[in-house]
Amino acid sequence: MSGYCRIAPGHPVHHDYHSDEYGFPARDETVLFERLCLEIMQAGLSWELVLKRRAGMRAAFAGFEVDQVAAMGPQDEARLLADPAIIRNRLKVAAIIGNARRVQALRASHGGFAAWLDAHHPREKADWVKLFARNFKFTGGEIVGEFLMSLGYLPGAHAEDCPVHARILKVRPPWMAKPGRPAAR
Repeated sequence: MSGYCRIAPGHPVHHDYHSDEYGFPARDETVLFERLCLEIMQAGLSWELVLKRRAGMRAAFAGFEVDQVAAMGPQDEARLLADPAIIRNRLKVAAIIGNARRVQALRASHGGFAAWLDAHHPREKADWVKLFARNFKFTGGEIVGEFLMSLGYLPGAHAEDCPVHARILKVRPPWMAKPGRPAAR
């Protein structure tokens, strides 16, 4: 069993995310955006810290509602950087606000964030990383890989012997779709 699948079950911080979110497909723009933001915030830090600060980040970033985050300006950035309930990093905060504006643009170009992901699926991780680098801020290989695994676009979120893996297979995540055939929605 993978490391995360070994430590997360029953863990006071990791259990719910591991069992109910990680690897399961999602279509809701707010969920997709929050997941991207959490991965950005995790860079260089522990996932446990991110999960502990998740409620504070939801409050600080207006529930990760894309339009509200995209409307944030310099005063909001200053407020966020002074908020002890979040991970305070100037580059990460600026990236989240800028990425909200990019997600807004995806509505016009593709019909939304989920449709944009679908339009580019399937891809190898390296190709996804290049695509994200062209379209979003603060999205390196680890961030993109974990983001896509967390939503079922790439395999590997759970070990095959993890009970959650069997549940994920039942909902047919995007990584299971054969090329040229869309995944179940």
